[in-house]
Parts: sequence; structure tokens; C-alpha cells
Amino acid sequence: MNNNTGKVYIIGAGPGDPELISLKGLKALKKADCVLYDFLSPSELLDYTKRRSEKICVGKADGLHLKEQGTINRLLYRKALKYENVVRLKGGDPFIFSRGAEEARYLSNKKINYEVIPGITSAIAGPESVGIPLTIKNKLSSVAILTGRKKNPNSKIDVPDCDTLIYLMAVANISRVVKALINKGKNKDTPCAFIEKATREDSRVIKSTISRIETEVKKNKLRPPAILIVGKVVKMAISN
Repeated sequence: MNNNTGKVYIIGAGPGDPELISLKGLKALKKADCVLYDFLSPSELLDYTKRRSEKICVGKADGLHLKEQGTINRLLYRKALKYENVVRLKGGDPFIFSRGAEEARYLSNKKINYEVIPGITSAIAGPESVGIPLTIKNKLSSVAILTGRKKNPNSKIDVPDCDTLIYLMAVANISRVVKALINKGKNKDTPCAFIEKATREDSRVIKSTISRIETEVKKNKLRPPAILIVGKVVKMAISN
């Protein structure tokens, strides 16, 4: 790598609660000279940055991009040429249904020093935050993390043969997700739950079944970011 340039830290900010960022991620954020951040990264984390650090919102969210990925890649490169420490702050984990791998590959090709700092994905933290276990020892042992939105609207929604299915970015596409589940042979009475704004103080949970969840989404005016959990684990939630 090029020792004459700065270093880029690609940091997973966690699922929403600002306290769930890793200690390593927070240390890198505190010394950043420039931060490129997403809508889904907790805004409170910017309070930890240096007062004079440059802060750029690149606006990645479910279906909404202020800046296209190519533009973000080039920004990271230019800022690494200008600053000693650059942070790319991303909601959740940078390599789970995110473009962190593309950013890392771009920087690598440009001979820019970078480091990936993992984050807690909402796919795991969301269910746990409301007491839903993703596995049950000796009973339910398989979990799949999936996307509920495909770039090509004609692409099939994946429904693997797992005990627990977790769909990210499924709110706007819930009708197709439900159709895919039923076509795959899932029982219409299979329990499921949506968690909106997981781990945040204003989080809410909507529980239903496959056959009713689309109606509940519309009735409750559910909005992204939200996680859909499908499987028996929903009924095994632990109450505080």
C-alpha cells in the first residue's frame, strides 16, 4: 500500500443504538479528519468527531442515494490523498448487504491504506433487542440473512430451507416476500415479526403471521429501516 497517503477506516456503526459501535470503531472515529457517513449510521456518533473534521453525508438508505457508489469511491480516494485519517461510517456491518467490500476493493486497487472495522448487524441485534432468539439449542439451528429487495424487480426473492429467515429491506417489497414464502411452501400461519428502527428508543415491533403481515405493515404504516423475522423463534420471544 501507499505510505504517502492517509488511511481509510471502513467502520460498521451498528444497528441504530449509538452505544453499539465497537470500541475500536469509536477510537478511529475520534481521530478522523474526514467522515463520510450514511443516513443509517447513528447521527449521535458524529458528536465524537473532532470539531474541525470534515463531515460529508453520502446518504445511503433503503432505495435512497444522495451520492452514487462510484462517486463515494472517488471521494474516499481524494480524501485519503488530503487527510491522514478518513472514516467511512456505515450503518450495521460494512460487509452485510452493504457496499463496503466494493469500497475496500476500490481503495486496494488505488493502493490506499484501509482497514475494515466490523459492526453489529441489525439482522442479529434487532431480534435480540426485543427478546427474539435466532436459534434454540437442539430445536432450531439454522439462520439465513436475506435481502427483501432486489435491483432487478423480476428477480426471485430467496427463501432457503432454514428454521429462521431474516429479511432486510423488505418493507416496500413485502408483498413479493410474502408471495415468495408461500410459493416455497411455508405455512401461512408461520409466525413473523417486523422490527422498525431496531435498538433505537423509538423502536416498535409488529407480530403477525405470513398471511397477515402485509396487512399489518400497511395498517401500522411501517417505515424502513425495519427487519422481518420469519419462523417459530418469533413465538419464543423472551419478555423482560
